[in-house]
Amino acid sequence: MKKILSINAAVLIFIISSAVLTGILIKLETLSLYKEKPITTLEKIRKTGKIRLITDNNANTYYIYRDTPMGFEYDMAKAFADFIKADLEVVIPGWNRMFNTLEHEKGDFIAAGLTITENRKERVSFSQPYLTVQQKLIHHKLIFGAKTIEDLSGRTIHVRKNTSYHTRLKEIQDSGIDITIKLHDNIPTEEFIRMVAERKIKYTIADSNIALLNRRYYPDIRIGLPVHEQQSLGWAVRKNDTALLEKIDLFLETAQEKGVFGKIYEKHYGDIDIFDYFDLKKFHERINTRLPKYKPAIIRESEKFNFDWRMIAAVIYQESHYDPMARSRTGVKGLMQITRETAKEMGIKNRIDPEQSIKGGIRYLYKMYKRFNEIKNREERLLFALASYNVGYGHVRDAQKIAVKKGLDKNRWRSLKKILPLLTQRRYYKETKHGYARGWEPVTYVDRILTYYDILKQKANKA
Repeated sequence: MKKILSINAAVLIFIISSAVLTGILIKLETLSLYKEKPITTLEKIRKTGKIRLITDNNANTYYIYRDTPMGFEYDMAKAFADFIKADLEVVIPGWNRMFNTLEHEKGDFIAAGLTITENRKERVSFSQPYLTVQQKLIHHKLIFGAKTIEDLSGRTIHVRKNTSYHTRLKEIQDSGIDITIKLHDNIPTEEFIRMVAERKIKYTIADSNIALLNRRYYPDIRIGLPVHEQQSLGWAVRKNDTALLEKIDLFLETAQEKGVFGKIYEKHYGDIDIFDYFDLKKFHERINTRLPKYKPAIIRESEKFNFDWRMIAAVIYQESHYDPMARSRTGVKGLMQITRETAKEMGIKNRIDPEQSIKGGIRYLYKMYKRFNEIKNREERLLFALASYNVGYGHVRDAQKIAVKKGLDKNRWRSLKKILPLLTQRRYYKETKHGYARGWEPVTYVDRILTYYDILKQKANKA
């Protein structure tokens, strides 16, 4: 009997031990499965509600103006963050440390105007292309450029280390052309362009979009020889981060289809082809020689209506080139080129008095601004007000009605840029309330003001 009990006890102990062992094995297997399926970047983003952008600090990608983040890459990244319903955080480790920052998971993706190259594909996974650019030789207007790649022989070209520019120059060097490549750490392309403009160096390389954008800030540079065929820009994620990459590609496709990309591109690059060397050269000079005299009054009156004083300064330059005695062929006078009727309406007695002109002009602009209260976006609304200041409120309203007939959004400046020039054509203006208008003028007017404003913003950012 005791023997049977002993056997049963042994069996029971064996069963319990087997169950415990099985449980341990199941638990270990479960843990092993967890290790095989780590949480993805996209899952982390959804869990924390935050996505971290790795980028560089410059006019093309990301900068702060009046406590507001700006830049083409930032605006695109912010649109992506909104697309996946996450808050955007910005990480700026310096150009040479961006890839390490990504690989060490201190950021989630890179959006910094990166050229898609084979070397970079070994370290990261790239999104579908979103912009095409071309590398160009940059030199001062007084320095001879080059007509062919062979003409680069004997020249010293300054670029940042580990960039696509560095790679391309090394290819040219390896082909037997005797160039000297001067490499620098973490100096942005914009800084090299400034050094060229100030004749501290003779040559650098820049992507075409960066070169065109910076030409307005440094009108003495020349955008010269293409040194490479066209290349594509893309966003980068960690190698094999498939889920996040698929989400980025979906966003880029959707942004193209729904016009989000077009709107952001237009905001940053829409007028970079507008370049009048002599006008921009004079503008840079008069920022220093003429503007300081009127700056206190501009700031004081702008603040009353919550306008950025630099925008008003851009308007005044477009109107009069900061000349209080300016007078147009139509009889408007002063810094803000006020008509007799407007002066009377705004209580201005002397149109050539700088203080009165600034005060009256800003008040009139604000009046136009208020009349477009149905436009909720402040930036868009101000562009409509500026167009009205130039061509007249009635003509802008006429253009809006034509926009509706053509199926365009009447409250978007992109629509008005297309429609306003149509007011020169009888088949359009004959059905409007206010008739013919030189509709191309307000488009050029606003574009130039935005160029001057951008220059003033960048000067403030670098101060």
